Amino acid sequence: MNLEEEASRRRTALRALLSRPLLTVEKDADKLALVRQHATELRNWLTRETGWRLLADAETARLFKTVPDDGDSTRPARGRAGEPFGRRRYIVLCLALAVLERADAQTTLGWLAEGVLNAAAEPELDLTFTLDSRMERADLVAVVRMLLDWGVLRRVAGDEDAYLSATGDVLYDVRRHVLASLLVTARGPSTIDASSFEERLAQLVAEPVADTESLRNQTVRRRLTRKLLEDPVVYYDDLDEAERAYLASQRHAIVRRIEEATGLVAEVRAEGIAMTDPYDELTDVRMPEQRTDGHVTLLVAEHLSSRRKVPLDELRAFVRQAAVKHASFWRKGVTEPGAEEELLAVALQKLAALRLVEVRQDHVRGLPAIARYALDAPVIRGKGK
Repeated sequence: MNLEEEASRRRTALRALLSRPLLTVEKDADKLALVRQHATELRNWLTRETGWRLLADAETARLFKTVPDDGDSTRPARGRAGEPFGRRRYIVLCLALAVLERADAQTTLGWLAEGVLNAAAEPELDLTFTLDSRMERADLVAVVRMLLDWGVLRRVAGDEDAYLSATGDVLYDVRRHVLASLLVTARGPSTIDASSFEERLAQLVAEPVADTESLRNQTVRRRLTRKLLEDPVVYYDDLDEAERAYLASQRHAIVRRIEEATGLVAEVRAEGIAMTDPYDELTDVRMPEQRTDGHVTLLVAEHLSSRRKVPLDELRAFVRQAAVKHASFWRKGVTEPGAEEELLAVALQKLAALRLVEVRQDHVRGLPAIARYALDAPVIRGKGK
């Protein structure tokens, strides 16, 4: 195998980890084998450029990624139908993981549900969770299906739909080595002494303070590389002074290393940088997309591309008019009263996740990158011109 083929396989392995930071032999056998083959080179690159850890063995490969912004709510966990997780589901997920830490090698959905109920009864959680309603059972099932997808659980017998309708139970294997690899923190939770949630979270993700010029530069470089790998767009205005100064002098080197390692391509503009994927693999939010929601999102983006600030009422009216115009092509019900609310909400959720807009209480502000969706007036050329 020549050097170019070797580099291509290494890029494929890194892309697999960036797309799915937890690979298991059951779901990702080929990708896991590729990661293990190049584990040393991948580990060296990730440590040097991002500070992320990589563990790989015969059954799993785990990339311990840390997010650039722990307050970003634009890319939530989603259920099987694409519905975003809300506060209750996130709490149930955390409680389920805590319960599974004390589980035997095999467990049932009923036993897990009982453990979650007992844990949810703690007064400091401020959570009412009873499993009496189908909606509450659906929250638990959505969490369990996510754990199945991650490989924490392996279904042995039964089906979650039977539990959802209160007609049966499900038996699982608990894969403890996968469970143990889920938590990504800068320090152990048992070492945290803060009391408020905000302070505890800050301590969990806080990194050591660099005390030399070389280490400070390394910290800034890693932080910028993480942003470029994880965020759809990195705006210069969102960077602190040290990050802007470092990027101004080292932009070409940072971008070149990312492009060589991942196959991403930099789109550099006056306002910032976006690392785009020519293969359309390393994204969880695509644009443009087909079908009704994709078309609405594209129309809203074009409408916002030439306006810096647009009232939400104006956007609702715009979507209502678009629904009438495109009713024969869009799904049924788009012209019903109030349908524009859901259509607009989906569109703005995607645009916000892509860092193209900021949604405020009564208006939407287009961010610089949305200008790429502006349409010029058509130019009609005469014959022979």
